[in-house]
Amino acid sequence: MSARDSILAAVLRNQPALSPLPDLSPFRGEDRDLIARYAEIFAGIGGQVFRVRDLTEINALARSRFDADRRFVTTLPELGEPFETLSATVDPHSFNDVELAVIEAELAVAENGAVWLPEHRMGQRIVPYICQHLGVVVRAEVIVPTLHEAYARIGAGQYGFGAFIGGPSKTADIEQALVLGAHGPITMTVFILEPTTVPTEPA
Repeated sequence: MSARDSILAAVLRNQPALSPLPDLSPFRGEDRDLIARYAEIFAGIGGQVFRVRDLTEINALARSRFDADRRFVTTLPELGEPFETLSATVDPHSFNDVELAVIEAELAVAENGAVWLPEHRMGQRIVPYICQHLGVVVRAEVIVPTLHEAYARIGAGQYGFGAFIGGPSKTADIEQALVLGAHGPITMTVFILEPTTVPTEPA
């Protein structure tokens, strides 16, 4: 057994006893106007939001707002050309020329504009960080009011890797001057996929 394996085995043998999670119900937010609230917060942290009805609209927006002659990748094959479907098995270094990546979020948080992206949603974990521009599809029904409710939903899941991402990469470390795209995507766009209303048949 290597030194690394020995250390990890010792850590596993010495886990503290599990304790129940605290009651988070007092922190529950309001379910009203979640789409509008999410859009307002996300725009305030430097992102762009589009409310769309289907993936065809997302394809059209991507073509009009980004350079379609460059490399577009996605985990959603239904987006069609010019998007290339991401593979989880290719060398991650091959994504160094990605102009736009569009992936789907597991959920989104209205209070801070973040999206939750476990690894299986990313295609490969490098993708949302190495692309020039990041697009995220958020189905309207997965927007939750607060981060507490987001953690309540994902707390029991098994994730090898996952991240909350909120807005484009940014820093203000140098002279407090805000710079977008400092160490990741220059822009982040969220496409809120609104539910389609199915007309009811008259009685």
